[in-house]
Amino acid sequence: MTETRAARIERKTRETNIQLELGIDGGGKADLDVQVPFLSHMLELFTKHGLFDLSVVGRGDVEVDDHHLTEDIGICLGQALREAVGDKYGMKRYGSMTLPMDETLVTVAVDLSDRPHLEWRAELPKDRVGTFDTENVHEFFWKLAVEARMNLHIVLHHGHNTHHIIEAMFKAFARALDEATQIDPRVKGVPSTKGSL
Repeated sequence: MTETRAARIERKTRETNIQLELGIDGGGKADLDVQVPFLSHMLELFTKHGLFDLSVVGRGDVEVDDHHLTEDIGICLGQALREAVGDKYGMKRYGSMTLPMDETLVTVAVDLSDRPHLEWRAELPKDRVGTFDTENVHEFFWKLAVEARMNLHIVLHHGHNTHHIIEAMFKAFARALDEATQIDPRVKGVPSTKGSL
């Protein structure tokens, strides 16, 4: 089993410049310097409720819009997660959370299966929260799921406040991922009858 479940990812393109560090076995410490305030808020919630440690410095062409930086941070977080979980020995692999946020109820389920898929069952009521384009939430989770090679299901049961819905998604994802990445002493080797993930 990997001793330190942490990773550092750097991504520099003509559109973005990102340095991201993720610690799986953390304490909920966030150190965020991201040019997209709403995404920064969501990443702080993810870190706190998943009990991870996350550091992100993110710069991008936000004068165009928030799309590139949001997408690329999703890519980096997915890559960091895949690297940090390592061989997955002794890990639970699965996690799920149904989370209420005022009038909103969201379920997120995770399988760290090495088979990437995003199942998105959510219609967001508004196109924007402040200056943030809400379609970028799907983009973030899609790219994260692909790069982490995880099976990720996000289901909105009900809700009408767009901020609450997105916040519930990030919190539920954090709790589900925390469960999936836990080490269970009963699990011997990799949690698959195939012998590898």
